[in-house]
Amino acid sequence: MSHRTYRTWPVADKHSDRSPDRNQPAPLQPDAEDADLLDAYSRAVVHVVESVSPAVIAVTGEKNDRSAGSGSGFLITPDGYAVTNSHVVAGRARLTGETLDGDQIAAEVIGDDPSTDTALLRLAAGDLPYCQFGDSDALRVGQLVIAMGSPLGLHSTVSTGVVSAVRRSMRAQDGRLIDNVVQHAAPINPGSSGGPLVDSRGRVVGVNTAIIAYAQGLGFAVPSETVQWVTGELLAHGRVRRRQLGIVAANTRVARTVMREADLLADEAVAVAGIAPDSPAQRAGLREGDLIVALNDRLVCGVDDIHRLLTQLPVDVPIVLTVVREGVKSDVRLT
Repeated sequence: MSHRTYRTWPVADKHSDRSPDRNQPAPLQPDAEDADLLDAYSRAVVHVVESVSPAVIAVTGEKNDRSAGSGSGFLITPDGYAVTNSHVVAGRARLTGETLDGDQIAAEVIGDDPSTDTALLRLAAGDLPYCQFGDSDALRVGQLVIAMGSPLGLHSTVSTGVVSAVRRSMRAQDGRLIDNVVQHAAPINPGSSGGPLVDSRGRVVGVNTAIIAYAQGLGFAVPSETVQWVTGELLAHGRVRRRQLGIVAANTRVARTVMREADLLADEAVAVAGIAPDSPAQRAGLREGDLIVALNDRLVCGVDDIHRLLTQLPVDVPIVLTVVREGVKSDVRLT
């Protein structure tokens, strides 16, 4: 057995002339201002947790093979409406929302939008605590955020971090891009999906949706502005209404000769590869091989641009496509 020798220093005694070696550094004492800041940080987190956690739920359900799965969610109205991720409820039956107090309440899916990984639930209860949404567009890099949920089945778990980046894009389950995704450093794990990401005032600024495997401090949340729009659509219509052109399309490069002939600004466009029968595209006279280069005077360089612009356009605004056919540029109006 090896023996370790520890060097010790004498402790000053009021009855002794001995004192510690004055060449040794004194123990570090926290600066008073730093201590105040730390206390303020702690107070902010504690206040948010105490005010928001009663509205955070664990979402569980069963698949057809009887295997159980779980995620997180949060209540947005006192009569039981709650938000979670689409992938949390996909293919699951007998959904249950478990509250902070351990009450297990039956839940049903009111609407589901895989394009934004957002789902709206309704718990069979009333007079419930609920969260308020904040403005995700106002988030700044470095801002404190708090993630709440039930990672790995550990209910009421809280983690903190900062906004690492804003306006990221992330591919959804159906291939569409989710825009303005919030990247943050609050640790999240499997089971955190669907839980709220809140700011220092306890307002929901995002819904935690994904992590990058084998990475640390890389979490992503669907922005609250998107979630509010989606839940509004789901409440009013049971689905998210999106305008459709009725085409099969692919990204393509534009030949330089075509760019010169049609006076194009970019060498990328969307090629029409197919047209659905009795679709807006067919009625407007679009043809296979047409190149879509703009939508309502907004430059189009890929299919993602079309999806984004169609989502942003109000339903009562006409759609005008700028297309190139056989080197000639023209506008096509769709209804």
